[in-house]
Amino acid sequence: MIWLVAGIIVFLGIHSVRMVAPDFRDGVIAERGEGFWKGVYSAVSLIGFVLLIWGFGEARMVAPVLWVPPTWMAHINLLLMLPALILLVASQLPAGYIKRAVKHPMILGVKVWAFGHLLANGDLASLILFGAFLGWGVWNRISVKRRGDPVYENPAVLYDGIAAVVGTALYLWLILQGHLLLFGVPPVAM
Repeated sequence: MIWLVAGIIVFLGIHSVRMVAPDFRDGVIAERGEGFWKGVYSAVSLIGFVLLIWGFGEARMVAPVLWVPPTWMAHINLLLMLPALILLVASQLPAGYIKRAVKHPMILGVKVWAFGHLLANGDLASLILFGAFLGWGVWNRISVKRRGDPVYENPAVLYDGIAAVVGTALYLWLILQGHLLLFGVPPVAM
């Protein structure tokens, strides 16, 4: 469990610098340049992500089961993952109407993903992982709202279409084989 917690701290920690220490981030960028900051940010994120994935895999094998969710909760999770993935893709594209309406589709996508996985998993490792991401998403959204939401002028429906098509394709791939391939468990345990 220690590696899971360490990975969460490192990964979400670097993703929280702007919320807890914006002057530090801005100072590093002013002193060393944006490229340096992005390099450090990326390296620390990757280390945290690897620790988090490895730690979750290890912790999942020994984590106590706190509750056994009914199968229908896994089905609700399946339903929630489609908009979560569409939001994730929309966050990486120029502004469409989804991005304009949601303001921060990545944050909302993470919250939906985490909430859905909390519904479908009842072990301690899942509670720690998905609970941490859900809490971080809520905190991040509040922080971003205080800084001021972006205004997206001239959104294009084309980008919403791309987000929907790519997000749906990714969703189908994960259901059919990706989730088992990447994480070692089917999206709905039989």
